[in-house]
Amino acid sequence: MAQKRVDPRGRGRVGAKVNPKARGRSPLARFYGILAVVGIAGIAGIAYLATRPKASARAVDPNLPPAEAKGYLLGNPAAPVTITEFADFECPACGNFATITEPDVRERLVNTGQANVRFYDFPLEIHKNTWQASHAAACANDQGKFWEMHDRLFAGQHEWNGEATGNPTKVHRGYAQQLGLDVAKWEACVESEVHQPEIAANLAEAIRLGVQSTPTFIIGGKMVPGSLPYDEIARMVAEAAKTAPRPATGTGTATSAGTATAGR
Repeated sequence: MAQKRVDPRGRGRVGAKVNPKARGRSPLARFYGILAVVGIAGIAGIAYLATRPKASARAVDPNLPPAEAKGYLLGNPAAPVTITEFADFECPACGNFATITEPDVRERLVNTGQANVRFYDFPLEIHKNTWQASHAAACANDQGKFWEMHDRLFAGQHEWNGEATGNPTKVHRGYAQQLGLDVAKWEACVESEVHQPEIAANLAEAIRLGVQSTPTFIIGGKMVPGSLPYDEIARMVAEAAKTAPRPATGTGTATSAGTATAGR
């Protein structure tokens, strides 16, 4: 029985047909061929990005007056140091900070009168449901429960984010019920988007200050991006307190009033 002869150089059976064009192709020629393929793929990718459907426009009442960025204040307005936070309700890192670190910040810094917190929502384009969350929180604020809705939104982020649902308001309505809000009043507020100017003003303030990621903190005039650990926040607060005016007596309670300049 005849056996197949094998090329001793290890390139396959003798007699196998070889593409005459490939026989004389140099490594440089093959490199340019690969480069051409990559270039074509890149052009196709750019063409896709240029022609893919754009995000749908948001309807906004043109009669709504412009708003000034104020954020939402937690703690004594006269506290010597303000912890300013820019965050997106749908941002996972913001959720981690709100659920893991912020309870310590409130208990050990805010409740003791060493600092207050001013929160600005900074809804990012990459998050599909974050604007609805900002409206949910703003409308809860109308009934004195911004921080309760703030906490519930971050704790339930996995239930209403853009990966979980296309109808986040349905989930937020359940939160409003849990928090004891007048749901009909809250829902009318959300549907009207009456707080669009305030949310847009908070976003514009973040852009004006050069905030590039969420969460970002400003403490004692220093801007620091990222989900800071409690010890770092406490250190920055202590440092800022050295040059801050003497705090007023009393720790105060949560409020949404105040100016946008606090903590800069």
